Amino acid sequence: MSTTNWIILLAVLGFIISGVYYLYKTARKFNLTEEQKRRIAERNKALDEEERKDQ
Repeated sequence: MSTTNWIILLAVLGFIISGVYYLYKTARKFNLTEEQKRRIAERNKALDEEERKDQ
């Protein structure tokens, strides 16, 4: 591979790695209330039951 190809390859890898690193650093945790957690659990349970009926 020529020098130009190596430079392009390194630039592309740099963009990919920097993009993933940026997403990692800016990600936030969800601070859910107990009510929200309960509603999510209920919705998941209902969806699981619905899936079992369909099978």
